[in-house]
Amino acid sequence: MINFLIRAAIFVVSAAIGLIAADLILPGFHIDWSDWWGFVLAVVIFAVIQSVLTPWVFKMTRKHAPAMLGGIGIIATFVAILIVVLVPNAGLSISDAVAWFLAPVIVWIVTALATWLLPPLFIKKKISDRRA
Repeated sequence: MINFLIRAAIFVVSAAIGLIAADLILPGFHIDWSDWWGFVLAVVIFAVIQSVLTPWVFKMTRKHAPAMLGGIGIIATFVAILIVVLVPNAGLSISDAVAWFLAPVIVWIVTALATWLLPPLFIKKKISDRRA
């Protein structure tokens, strides 16, 4: 149970890092920093939607468009960003067409790297805490 909670927290943190990276890199991708609850809402909605959509997109892609199986993460990330942008007060907006194409790629890459690099840090800490 603790591993599940740690992995869920890591996924939420990685989603936040991915969205922040897109905000820093893309001029048309904007996070409203004046309302930090909006950003928290955007991160939680994004993380939940992406975690729910990924298996569904995989199933639909495998059934209807097997050639696109490699892009499942980017497709799920795009749909999650689209939904978060449509949610009022979520603190996220995209005003540029280029940002619509590049944001899912940037968020997907950063989130994938973070979910790959962060678990060993927390798992090692947990193991050392148990030994002590």
